[in-house]
Amino acid sequence: MNKEFRTLVDVAVSRAKTSPDATVYHMLADDGSECGRLTFGELDRRARAMGRFFEAANASGSRAVLLYPTGLDYITAFFGCLYGGVVAVPAYPPRMNRNLKRLLSIMEDCAPRYVLTDADTLANVRAAFANHPALESIEWIATDLFDFSGAEDWQPSGLSAGTLAFLQYTSGSTSAPKGVMVTHGNLMHNEALIHKAFDLDESTVVVSWLPIYHDMGLIGNVLAAVYGGFRAYLMSPAAFLRRPATWLEAVSRFGATASGGPNFAYDLCAQKVKPEDCANLDLSRWRIAFNGAEPVRAGTLERFAARFRPYGFRDQALFPCYGMAETTLFVTGGAVSAAPVVTAFDRRAMQDNRAVAASEGERHVGSGRSHMQALRIVDPASRGECPEGTVGEIWVSDASVATGYWNKPELSKETFEARLTGGDEAFLRTGDLGVLIEGELFVLGRLKDLIIIRGANHYPQDIELTAESSHAALRPGCSVAFAVDAGGEERLVLVAEVSRERRHGASMEEIGEAVQRHVAAEHGVSVSEVVLIQPATCLKTSSGKIQRSATRKAYLAGELEVFKAWHNLAEAPAAAANPAGMPPDVTCWLEAELCQALKIAPSSFDRNRPIAEYGLDSLRASELVAAIEERFGVELPVEILFVGEPSLSGLSSSLTAQLGAGGR
Repeated sequence: MNKEFRTLVDVAVSRAKTSPDATVYHMLADDGSECGRLTFGELDRRARAMGRFFEAANASGSRAVLLYPTGLDYITAFFGCLYGGVVAVPAYPPRMNRNLKRLLSIMEDCAPRYVLTDADTLANVRAAFANHPALESIEWIATDLFDFSGAEDWQPSGLSAGTLAFLQYTSGSTSAPKGVMVTHGNLMHNEALIHKAFDLDESTVVVSWLPIYHDMGLIGNVLAAVYGGFRAYLMSPAAFLRRPATWLEAVSRFGATASGGPNFAYDLCAQKVKPEDCANLDLSRWRIAFNGAEPVRAGTLERFAARFRPYGFRDQALFPCYGMAETTLFVTGGAVSAAPVVTAFDRRAMQDNRAVAASEGERHVGSGRSHMQALRIVDPASRGECPEGTVGEIWVSDASVATGYWNKPELSKETFEARLTGGDEAFLRTGDLGVLIEGELFVLGRLKDLIIIRGANHYPQDIELTAESSHAALRPGCSVAFAVDAGGEERLVLVAEVSRERRHGASMEEIGEAVQRHVAAEHGVSVSEVVLIQPATCLKTSSGKIQRSATRKAYLAGELEVFKAWHNLAEAPAAAANPAGMPPDVTCWLEAELCQALKIAPSSFDRNRPIAEYGLDSLRASELVAAIEERFGVELPVEILFVGEPSLSGLSSSLTAQLGAGGR
């Protein structure tokens, strides 16, 4: 790449001069056939005409919201904004008004001068904004009816590396969407990182179903094709979701060397692609199967590789990576042609923020090594750098880091200008938890989503994965774990989407007990409640990320579309578990407490075996007796757990009798 190029406009203009007739974008219909294409020369001509229109309107620096379905018009409009100095705001049309609130929030925040769309979308969505006075001055333009005859009058002017290129609104997985300010310099720097890390060149062929309005689809595929001078075959996300085999067929047919998406996409293919769809697949040319934007699961990688290995797919093509809108896109990635790094960490050590490799434990997939100038793991409280192997917040610094959030100076300063204790260098606080092991980054989840129960840390994505594997009625990738306060104590709740095919085939009691049993065995924590919600109602962002904080809020407000719910009587607050003054299920409660104290699985606990034989020491015995006294309002000597070597069943009978004689 010419080092004199400061902006993506410089690159696009150069490509049009040197390779005007080379096709850069191929648009695929839902059946996989090609339905449109765009050459470097045609892209440049259309962008010039739109740029000239914006220049004539003195629109430089104003915002334009892009509302299109996936297609070539979207790409043309984005480059038209870049050429005209207009700040593009990628978005997507409301679907049955489902994302209307988010879209209105974006438009009110960025105050656009224009909405760019196509004629069909314009007719469908403009009425939705009629009752919002703040948006009345917006100029709506259907660019598929645009007059592109003014291309020859455009002249590049005023663009530099520091010029704001577009606003990438965050997905809103933990809060309201925020507009990340991405400059031309950010784009150029991050594209250079991507091309180096992914080993891309002009022979690269990309196939993408990812939304163009999302950073991975836009920057990692659409803009990367112009930067690198290679071909990109694009299809709609809906086509992939309806029939995942469409993606793999396109990879095979067009000889894609790079293609990917979030973890759920690989799971979907492993589950849904039928044997008859694979008859003509040839995945041998697929060099980079990148996986990012959500937690990468070891089981997913293994299932996908095993499922498609017979059709030429190589395990070494799997490429876990990590990034976010605030870093333009890319931060870390694996090694090209090397198998992903998968490590099991000791669960008890993880509860103390230490990552210790173990033969058994929750398996985590490494997201590769940093390609940024600086990446640190930091104690979010002290702001001191953590030693290797200690879990902390991921901080990064480099030219790819965006300049801040639109119209949010205080939040921008807090997020983008963090400093280590005693240091001067400004870092981006990612809000993600991670740990470095010999240079490999393991991303462990969002800092705000961390669940702390009885002083122990639990990572929601690990609990969710365990829960989903406990019963076939739970849909993979559609569960949410979080903690709620109940009587002054944090208790674990799991909200899970029920499978459409199995929602009437299993009892709620069976599902709840399976979840409780597996989570207690794997994580040493008891589930207080399992809430099954209707199919297709799990709250996710536009990019498919689980919205944990929004789900917790909906749960507390009673706004979830609940199918059935299971309450763990042993974990429920006394008032809820015992409304009529009757003794609760004492045996279940005692078993849960003992298993947690002793760190053993309920499935391996014998209720008729003397408790002392499980290694109950005096400290744990004292804690257990205190818990019994607090829970049931009785007074007990510690010796009750040792004299006569009582079993759980015997202890339960004694306690139940005492409750019946006057205890609550």
